[in-house]
Amino acid sequence: MTYEFLQQYWWFLVSLLGALLVFLLFVQGANSMIFSLSGNDDERHKIVASTGRKWELTFTTLVTFGGAFFASFPLFYSTSFGGAYWVWLLILLFFVLQAVSYEFQHHFSERGERGKEKFFQWLLVLNGVFAPFLLGAAVSTFFEGANFTVEKTNIVSDVQPIISQWANGWHGLDALADPWVWVFGLAVLFLARILGTLYIMNNVDDANIRARCSSRLLGSTVPFLVLFVAFLVHLMITDGYAVDAEGVVSLQPHKYLDNLLSLWPLAVALVVGLVLALYGIIRTIACKTYIKGIWPTGVGVVLVVLVLLLIAGWNGTSYYPSLADPQCSLTIANSCSSEFTLRTMAWVSLLIPFVVAYIAYCWWSLDKKD
Repeated sequence: MTYEFLQQYWWFLVSLLGALLVFLLFVQGANSMIFSLSGNDDERHKIVASTGRKWELTFTTLVTFGGAFFASFPLFYSTSFGGAYWVWLLILLFFVLQAVSYEFQHHFSERGERGKEKFFQWLLVLNGVFAPFLLGAAVSTFFEGANFTVEKTNIVSDVQPIISQWANGWHGLDALADPWVWVFGLAVLFLARILGTLYIMNNVDDANIRARCSSRLLGSTVPFLVLFVAFLVHLMITDGYAVDAEGVVSLQPHKYLDNLLSLWPLAVALVVGLVLALYGIIRTIACKTYIKGIWPTGVGVVLVVLVLLLIAGWNGTSYYPSLADPQCSLTIANSCSSEFTLRTMAWVSLLIPFVVAYIAYCWWSLDKKD
């Protein structure tokens, strides 16, 4: 295992965690439609109970994703989490609201205080709308870039030992001035709603809820396809930041398209993922008795997101371009941990299949109790 291999290996693992996180956003997607998918309190309780059994898997994956990024690519962690902190604080805030909402609405439900119970259900709706959008907006900066500078020599400064600094006072919120950040953020939001709809259809045995899900599924699919296709076309024709053997960063025409063509297995995986995702959605819409669309669509989503994250960093690409100074852009090579750290963690990563198996067991056990 060479140092370069370890860098590529850990980018793959971080990307895989990110892809799994997007799939698990079905919890947020379903929560964003609590009131539109239900017609009374009993139906709302069924939906909340269904997502309530799985929300911890999403939150745990988010924390694991952040932890893996911190351990393997600490310069990104210090630059983005330390510089664009308003975005990450807002994401954390909405996930905290989710955790609080599940606990308190159950408490008020038992006491029969419907008004207070609905208040906390509306907090779940807020989490379901803003958490996916903000996560999508944050990930879009992998392609669109961000306003930061990096000066590693500052680490030995007695006056200001800060390596990364944000180039303006907005600290991440400035990304919202880029329309493509909105396009990708909204695409992730509607994708979460698609996954949430498919999950509820599969997990909640209620004819009325499933009937509403069918109409909501089409209403989420159309805007998602428009937004995602627009962003994908934009990505294929836009210039990307390439890094040469000396570490010099420069703009390269059609960089992400070149990555797909050069790494052709990723292009195949992208096509397979899109086909699986559309198959699950279309069959669910066309066949009223088909309720297992969450599985082919979920696998397809994981493949598509994995490919997008891989082409953002592999093949000599800056995965976090600096709009303030392109030479400060972060790459897999200049932002990763030491070889010793990556090698040690690589052995620990062999436990990941057991962790995945445990998650699958928990999923099965929780559904079995229903």
